[in-house]
Amino acid sequence: MKRRKERLVVLTLLGVLAINYPVLSLASLERMVWGVPLLWFYLLAFWVVFVILIALTMRRGPLEKS
Repeated sequence: MKRRKERLVVLTLLGVLAINYPVLSLASLERMVWGVPLLWFYLLAFWVVFVILIALTMRRGPLEKS
C-alpha cells in the first residue's frame, strides 16, 4: 500500500511538471501531427499515457506487506 502511494505522488509530480511552462513551451510550435497542432497532440497524448499509468498503479494485485 505504501508503494502505491509513493507511485501516485511521483505520478502527480510528473503530471505537474509535464503541463507547466518549460516543458509545455517545447510543444508550443507551429507544427502539425496528423493534422492536429503539436501542442494539442502533446496534451492529448500525455493525458492518455497519464490515465494509463494511474490505472496500472491502482490495479489491484497481490497484497503488499508494509
